[in-house]
Amino acid sequence: MPSYGLTKRGTRFFFLAVILCFVLPGILYHREVRNYFTDHLPPLYEDYRGREQKLEHYKEYETRKDVKYLWSANHAHSSGWGNVMQDYVMNGLLAHSTGRSFVFDDYIWNPDGSLFSDYNGHLIPSRIPLTALLSGVMVGGQMPPGDTTPRAVSKTFFNKVCPNPTLLQVADVNDDRMRFDEDVPASYIFEKWLEKINSIEDPCVEIESNNNAIFEYWIFGHKRMLSIWEYLKNSPVSTHWGWSPLIHDAYKRNRRIFVPNARSSIFEGLTGSAAAENYSNPIPGLLALHVRRGDFEDHCVHLGKWSSNWNAFNQFPEFSDKFDRPTDGGWGETSEKNMQMYMQRCFPTIEQIVQKVTQVRVESEKPLTHIYIMTNGVTEWVQELKEALESSGHWDQIRSSRDLDITWEQKFVVQALDMFVAQRSEVLIGNGWSSLTSNVVMLRMARGLLPDSNRFW
Repeated sequence: MPSYGLTKRGTRFFFLAVILCFVLPGILYHREVRNYFTDHLPPLYEDYRGREQKLEHYKEYETRKDVKYLWSANHAHSSGWGNVMQDYVMNGLLAHSTGRSFVFDDYIWNPDGSLFSDYNGHLIPSRIPLTALLSGVMVGGQMPPGDTTPRAVSKTFFNKVCPNPTLLQVADVNDDRMRFDEDVPASYIFEKWLEKINSIEDPCVEIESNNNAIFEYWIFGHKRMLSIWEYLKNSPVSTHWGWSPLIHDAYKRNRRIFVPNARSSIFEGLTGSAAAENYSNPIPGLLALHVRRGDFEDHCVHLGKWSSNWNAFNQFPEFSDKFDRPTDGGWGETSEKNMQMYMQRCFPTIEQIVQKVTQVRVESEKPLTHIYIMTNGVTEWVQELKEALESSGHWDQIRSSRDLDITWEQKFVVQALDMFVAQRSEVLIGNGWSSLTSNVVMLRMARGLLPDSNRFW
């Protein structure tokens, strides 16, 4: 083979250069492809999960023999955050009321061990660490002064210190009367569980995973659930409920959407920036609207056919907006008149939304100056709603969930941002059948906001 005047070393360098010309672009291409798919997969929140396993009180609790724990392995999963949250609230309340550490787990969409799941053609995380959503007493934060209840711990820590817990079955306490009799108040069920758990000396108690929830989903949709308020209203589970730093950062990033003319910045509260905002105070002038769209229409039809009632925490007797459940329907059938009433209250049209907003603004004890719409509606429909609201009266600003600027990590927990904002709104107009609305209303009542600041379609 001719050398073209190249030395042996030069020949080797020549062939190496040729190889690199062909191989290196392929390597870089595959790296870019790999990075593309890695960057576009849902986040796994590994930093949050890591911090959950290193909470400051763990070392102390490993050596103490007087710390008691309650792990509700049967907690809700594979549901929207609203349904899972209401179950976590009750499990946390039971742990606190029995003087035990609440054992927390992930927010789980799919418990099969996968990293990702398909949801309507999009990948979502199969599970999200609870600390990506919450902070405070539910995830290991300090209890209020004077409260000696042990702090919450993760499931992983519980498994480490409690390898052989006492196992409980829900059916050992909940009989059919407690489950299905609408005359049995939720407080009675709760008190039976207090008796059961307080009778156990073992510091490690687990409610087995293959059990129904202690408070099944239909109980939350009945007034008998309101009897639990006497226990919940002064519990740190409700009074010291906290949203995570990730949610607070999303709020700061979008503050101008909730507070007109405000500066949006993740550096809010640091030296040289705007004064830190008190997150326990209402946002002056804000009217929050919870407007469900999409497949919720079919759900509203189902609710009408079965004459379903509002969620319990949307039925406080102090509220001016009430729902009189029709008695001439149910079991899959109802009249045309009843269905129209259900759709107006559950899936209102733009015209009906505007009418309700106008009414609430007139009746509000506080001036309402701007609107934030929490919605899953398509962008075109939301824009039409904004224009209709604007033409109905002067508003300083009307924004929606579709206007949010959020990070990739915040995208999959953004419902918590909506709840944080709605919790602090001057007035909320919510959906009576929505667990998201009822959870927000519960937190607002625990904070002592005016009952009539909670309104419903």
